[in-house]
Amino acid sequence: MDSDQITGVYGKVSGLPAPVSAHVSEEQLPEVRIYTVAAEWIQSDLVQSSRLRYSQQWTLIADSNNHQSIRTVLPPGPCAPVSGELLSELSPVHGLRAVVRETGSQQFLEIWDRHGLRKCLNLSALNIHGRVYDDSQFGCLSWSECERKLLYVAESSRISSAETRSRESASRKDRSVYREDWGEALTGKSVPVLCVVDLHHGAVDVLQGVPPDVSPGQALWAPDSQSVFFVGWCLEPFRLGLKFCSNRRSALFRLSLDGHCECISGDNLSVSCPRLSPDGSMLIYLQGRVFGPHNQCHSVQQLDLKSWKTSTLLDVVSRLQAGEFAGVYEALPSHCWSVDGQKVVFSSAVRNWKDVFMLDRRTKKVTSLSDNLSDLSKVYGSWKLLTLQRDLMVVCCSSPNSPPTLRVGFLPSAGETVTWRTLQQPVMTFDYPWKVLDVTPPLEEDNRCYPGLDFGAVLVKPSRLICETRTPLVVFIHGGPHSQFPAEWNSTTAGLVELGFAVLMVNYRGSTGFGQDSILSLIGQIGSQDVQDVQRAVMAALQRDKTLDPKRLAVIGGSHGGFLSCHMIGQYPDFYRACAARNPVINAATLLGTSDIVDWRYTSAGFHFSYDNIPTAETLAAMIQKSPITHAALIKAPVLLMLGGKDRRVSPHQGLELYKVLKSRGSPVRLLWFPEDGHSLSRVDTQGHGENHQPQEHTTHQEPPSRQTPQYKAKRPTANTKPRDVRPAAPTHDGQSHSSQNHHHSMPYSGGQNPVSALQENLPRSPQKAEPTEPKPKLRPARLPKPCRPLPQTESELRTVRNRNQNPNPNRPDPNDAYPKPKADHPPPTQKKTYSHPNIQATPRTHKTLDTQVDFTSLPPTDPPQNALPEGVSTCNEMVPPSLGGP
Repeated sequence: MDSDQITGVYGKVSGLPAPVSAHVSEEQLPEVRIYTVAAEWIQSDLVQSSRLRYSQQWTLIADSNNHQSIRTVLPPGPCAPVSGELLSELSPVHGLRAVVRETGSQQFLEIWDRHGLRKCLNLSALNIHGRVYDDSQFGCLSWSECERKLLYVAESSRISSAETRSRESASRKDRSVYREDWGEALTGKSVPVLCVVDLHHGAVDVLQGVPPDVSPGQALWAPDSQSVFFVGWCLEPFRLGLKFCSNRRSALFRLSLDGHCECISGDNLSVSCPRLSPDGSMLIYLQGRVFGPHNQCHSVQQLDLKSWKTSTLLDVVSRLQAGEFAGVYEALPSHCWSVDGQKVVFSSAVRNWKDVFMLDRRTKKVTSLSDNLSDLSKVYGSWKLLTLQRDLMVVCCSSPNSPPTLRVGFLPSAGETVTWRTLQQPVMTFDYPWKVLDVTPPLEEDNRCYPGLDFGAVLVKPSRLICETRTPLVVFIHGGPHSQFPAEWNSTTAGLVELGFAVLMVNYRGSTGFGQDSILSLIGQIGSQDVQDVQRAVMAALQRDKTLDPKRLAVIGGSHGGFLSCHMIGQYPDFYRACAARNPVINAATLLGTSDIVDWRYTSAGFHFSYDNIPTAETLAAMIQKSPITHAALIKAPVLLMLGGKDRRVSPHQGLELYKVLKSRGSPVRLLWFPEDGHSLSRVDTQGHGENHQPQEHTTHQEPPSRQTPQYKAKRPTANTKPRDVRPAAPTHDGQSHSSQNHHHSMPYSGGQNPVSALQENLPRSPQKAEPTEPKPKLRPARLPKPCRPLPQTESELRTVRNRNQNPNPNRPDPNDAYPKPKADHPPPTQKKTYSHPNIQATPRTHKTLDTQVDFTSLPPTDPPQNALPEGVSTCNEMVPPSLGGP
């Protein structure tokens, strides 16, 4: 399979669209009630190296006798591209649509109604604040109850009104001052401010009164439209990375428009996702611990806005019981309340699945709302709630063999189930068989502090065996480590399965969805417990499925998954045959001073973190002991490293450290460097190696002269570059498969989190001994010529030259020896390593020349003609030009 075919496979599976948000509006007609569902989708396009966003609408007609029963679903309208929209939100009553749009370097606020554009403000030209935040951590766009005001978050202006007159001098003064921000994926976001737009007057104001030691975000209006609620993250003594970290010290605040601010949550806690009930009487939010695991099981708190009393609506689940709710591990949707304000709906991880749950405030009972089918082939492994409005839920469903599907259903009454209707089927589905594995570690691998924990994995296989041989297995390890691989659509997994690999996605102890005890069990046990769990899951898969080939195993992962991948090939060097790691943690000790989440570096190794920590010898020794670098000398498998030059979570120097260790030992290693990408390597041009975003490539492999191509830089594989076909080889008469080993440079790679081509190259086609390869010819460095001798002028001088050619000095080196031996009474000189250029092919030498080969013993001893240069004599250290007998 060549590079074009592999690129085609990846383009097919990664280019399928997925819904990311939805909105529901309602209209009451005399006889029927009509619901309009507008969904926004995202789709990757490798040709443009970009992610395209578009919207689509459906019209649902409810039953005239039962408004919560869908009678008809009309065909959807055409897809409408969404260009430059950063944020958008519909007003609850009049259906006005607010949009924050970016055009070039300018940001605009637009208000749309049924008649078109109603108002537009150039936020950049107003110069009231910096850029508007559109991330999921701080960003928001909230309508007031009166629908005359809008609330959002933006970066503060660096120059205050008092410094306006001296703008240039202030700019020069502050140019070199270090400005903290909130880390990975939030670069440049340092001092957020709350901004209010008065739509009637077209004025923008920055709210005053926010405590100076917090950064505000996730803001929403209070019911009276005279105050706002927001989450404030503590920024003293210095900021820690927020992305994927729900353990940051934060609090819930109430700020009035006149500048009065008060904290309305507890101290030394982590809070997020405030959501106001439809009647404005109750506010719920998520609450967790500070520090410790970077992600955790949350409790749901409710604040009565009349009595201002807080109570726990749903507590943390410590130990998961069979068939029961596993806890809340994800953010609440922006719209999650039922119309009556008595139910809250959300999605969360549960073991190896993701489900939609309904929480009844009166009984505090949690109910699953997904289909309960016995036929696994018809079951969706992942249910994600996009929105709940007018009691109509819009969800995204998928499974390892089914791309995202858009479905809707009304909240059920007590004792009833949801009747789900599908709005949009995926363009294509696949017939991959998949199953969930439950794994229990043996007693010797049990955690002493948290005994009795188990974990799981998801196994996805090709629909049929190729050539009736066993299937190679790729072990896919998630990062975090406190995250999860649910049984959902994954383009990397799908691409590998399309190419004939089976994929095992492992949820080791410490993954979300298994209870808080499972998360806590990994603290201080990284590099041992998680490594054992991955290996245990692989052995369980091999024992339960005999079609998997135990001699063709590869391992891939990113971040902590890359950390574990490198551990696997170091601790089990004869077990795995290839490895691909994205921005892996290689040496936790050297990462300590470069990561934006320094607290997790201490916690993961089992140490307590405080802001004033100074590394000790004991701490650094423990971190090194838990790191893959300890086992680097044992690595045998070829390694592909993918590093983002702008990664602030795991410095790219981590991967470079392993690269240098492997290269110094001659181990096969290849490095792809993406200078403009960060930790997740999520850019489309990175994942597809777009024409406008070529990675810098480094490798220790070098083609022999017969396979070298005339190129000086790493380029995309061409049609003439044939990677090894990794389809299982046809069995021979003895039942064994045979194939030839191709060299590493023939390996194409589609980049990012899709190391399909890397595994194609590195995995052997069949278990057999490696074939001997021809030794690479050594090239002797060119030598500069010695000063030229004067031409012979007399007969005696000519006779002397002729005698020297006929009777060479026996002490001179043998002209047939390319590397002359030194004299016996002198120690042998140290042989220097030479560079082997891909365009230079070594040839045996017969004389000490740069580019000629002459046998002087065959020259006739006749007298030369007068005024002519004798044969065999050169004007430059016995070098014969082609015109005088040279080749």
